[in-house]
Order: sequence, then C-alpha cells, then structure tokens
Amino acid sequence: MADSRFFTRAGPFRLGELAGIAGAELSAGADPDAEISDVAPLETADRHEISFLDNRRYLEAFASSRAGACVVMPKHADRAPHGMALLITDKPYRGYARIASSLYPEAPVTQSRHESASVDPAAIVGPGSFIAAGVSIGAAAEIGAACRIEANAVIGDGVVIGDGTHIGANASLSHCIIGRGCEVHAGVCIGNRGFGFAMDPEGFVDVPQLGRVIVEDNVEIGANSTIDRGAGPDTIIGAGCKIDNLVQIGHNVQLGRGCVLVAQSGVAGSTRLEDFVVVAAQAGVTGHLTIGKGAQLAAQSGVMRDVPPGQAVCGSPAMPIREFMRLASTWKRQGKAKVKDKPNE
Repeated sequence: MADSRFFTRAGPFRLGELAGIAGAELSAGADPDAEISDVAPLETADRHEISFLDNRRYLEAFASSRAGACVVMPKHADRAPHGMALLITDKPYRGYARIASSLYPEAPVTQSRHESASVDPAAIVGPGSFIAAGVSIGAAAEIGAACRIEANAVIGDGVVIGDGTHIGANASLSHCIIGRGCEVHAGVCIGNRGFGFAMDPEGFVDVPQLGRVIVEDNVEIGANSTIDRGAGPDTIIGAGCKIDNLVQIGHNVQLGRGCVLVAQSGVAGSTRLEDFVVVAAQAGVTGHLTIGKGAQLAAQSGVMRDVPPGQAVCGSPAMPIREFMRLASTWKRQGKAKVKDKPNE
C-alpha cells in the first residue's frame, strides 16, 4: 500500500470497471462486481488487491500469488493460482498503468498564489493555476490555464507555458516555449545559453546564442536535466518525448515525436533524432548527426556517425549491435587463448 502521507487513493473499484479501464477481458468465472481496493506486487498482494505479470521471470511469483486479480497476457493465464481473477490483455503493463493511475489519480490543481511569489505585472497567469512559494515569473511571461508552478521555480521574461503543464521545484526556464500537458521535474534547466564559442590561441570568443527551446505537447523532462537554447535555429523537443533525469541536450538539437532519452545520456549540438529514437543510459551522441526513425542506441554507446532508421547500435565507437557482439565474442576467445598459451604469466 502506498504511503498515505504522499499519495491519495481513490476507489475501491469493481473488477468490471478495472477491466474497462485496462482495455482487458475478464477471465471466465471472474465476478465483475468484486471490489479491488489497491494495487500491489505479486509477492505481497492480497485478495483485495490487483497486480500484473509482464515478464516471464516472475511466473513463479504469479503462480503462488495471493492477489485477488492480476493483469496478464493470454499465454500466461493457465499459470494463475486457483481463485485469482484475471484481466487478460496483450499489453498487461499498459493496462496496469491505467489501473494504478485510476486508483491514485493526480491531485487536481487548485488556483492559488503564494504571498512570497514574485509575478511581474506584465506577466499573464491563466485561470486555475497554482503558484507556489518563492516562484519568480518575469515580464511578459505567459502561464496557461490550470498550470502548477512549484516552489522556487524561475520563469524568465517572455517564457510561454501551455495549459495544464507542471513545472517542478527549483526549475529554471528562459528563452523557451513549453507546450500543453508537459511535466518538467525539479531542478530542470531549459533555455540556458548553448556551449558555443570560437576557439583561438588569442582567447575563446563566445558566439551569441540567439535561438529558443521549443518543447511540444505532452513532454516529460526528468529532474536536473538541461536543454540548451539554439544558437540561431531553435532547439526542438518533439511531442510525447520522455527524457529521464540528468540528461543533457545541446543547442540546435531536434528531437522528433516520442523519443526516449535515459539517465545520463547526452546529445551534442545540431544533431537530429527522428521519431521514436531510444537513447539508453550514459549513451553519448556527437554533434551534427542524424539518428534515423526508431533507432536504438544501447547503454554507454559512443555514437560518432549517422545511424540508419530502425538500427540498434552498441559500443564506442558505436556499431550495429550484432557486429559488436561478434567482436566481443572474438575478443573473449583471444583472451582465453593467450592465457592458455602462457599459463605461468
């Protein structure tokens, strides 16, 4: 059970309702009027709680679980213990996410403005928005309706934030336009000047960074991530992108729709990621490249060349993942051979 000091539970819900929410089919014999009060892991769930199975590694836990119900794929339904109701779907994790979101809905935004907030008279704050303690909103900034701006966030002059967007505590936004329904977590920095300067023996000369950051609708940006404004063209984050904590995105970078960037990854200036690219943890992408639609960059990859659409790459320098695995296997065999030839060393 989630800690009630931090999370507010709704419900209970009837099984039939949850099946509709999950887009799942109730198993034969399951009572659609049975009540479910919470979500829980397979190992600890009881008969009033619902869990899910999305990974065959947990089949034993599923088979011995005391959960009253479980969201599961059709191929695993026959492993369910006696008496467990099943919500059967090809996408159990997605179904569980919808159920958990219904049981623990986001708290509604309540319009208020803390007395310590500093809002420039020339700023516009939409109806229903929440402005927390210590927030600073600059001249000509525009905050949409039903936004939530958490404590000590700084919204610079001219920044635009779309309806229903949440800005976390201590975030800093400048030179940017943020879309609707975005989630910008604590400590995020958007719109800082890009890392651009002319290198010269007589001294480095900064190049003015005259672009913006455009964040489209329904983007999530994780805690302490940074997105630099463009040098001339804008930095663009496409609709529906998911950016994890501690990610760095350089100036002029363009992300297409639905890209995923995992913790500690980075993309250097003027690189373009087409739709639905995945950049795994600690992967680095150098500048002025094109990463094709649906490409996948494995963890700790060092990407120095364009990647074709749909290709999975690994290693540093990054190469097609099958090629990398063959090389790794060769290196392993060679290492074993050297040890065998010189056993006393």
